[in-house]
Amino acid sequence: MKIEEFLKSLPNDIISGDDVQLTEYSFRRIFEFLDLTEKDVFYHLGCGDGKGIAIALEEFNVKKAIGIENNKEKIQQAKKLAKKKNLKNMKLLLEDIRTAEIDDASVVLFWFTDNDIIEIMMRKFENLQPGSRIVTIWGSLPGCLPGKVDFPYIINTVPFKSGDLKEQLLAIFGTKCIDFVTAWEYAERYTKAIGSSNSENDRFLTILQSLVIWINAKNLGITCGNEIPDPIKNYMGILKTYFGIEVEHLLK
Repeated sequence: MKIEEFLKSLPNDIISGDDVQLTEYSFRRIFEFLDLTEKDVFYHLGCGDGKGIAIALEEFNVKKAIGIENNKEKIQQAKKLAKKKNLKNMKLLLEDIRTAEIDDASVVLFWFTDNDIIEIMMRKFENLQPGSRIVTIWGSLPGCLPGKVDFPYIINTVPFKSGDLKEQLLAIFGTKCIDFVTAWEYAERYTKAIGSSNSENDRFLTILQSLVIWINAKNLGITCGNEIPDPIKNYMGILKTYFGIEVEHLLK
């Protein structure tokens, strides 16, 4: 099957990221990368069980931390955690982020892939106070050049600086062209960052992500050379032979 068909066969919460919880280590890495301080009002959009909110308050002493989540069970878990830790300056909202008020945010953690959600939230982000930081995972905000990168973590600062996809990729990977080694290294960083609970699947995920990175770069004309590297050919063959997944058609 083509990779698009494979992705459609997966549970929707896996594709949307709704059921993915970042590790505490990842939250700390993100907050250090953000230079989170006691002056910040931190919003976690899609806060899950609230661990990120707790760390922002307890270890980085943010002025205020707000978690927004549309899953009732997860918001209940977050409230239990807040009560257990007796956390102050914390607000948890059972709400759709598209209708939530975030005007006082100075820092926002935003990790969504739905284009409709992203389009609505971009308008909200653009209206935040100058200097506000939006941190994403894997990709920059659409049409924006990142201000700071520690892949897979990416910061865009208000007001946003515009850039096309080609400029985004080169800025994110910090290189003039993308080869297989770069694609693999960055795919591996992403796999480690999201902290998969099924580590036996990590290599499969890294193969998929490295192919996506390299193919996108190839289609934009920013790979190192015109030929398909042998490792890319080999991994395409492995996916096709052992998993029945076709990706070659993505090359334009």
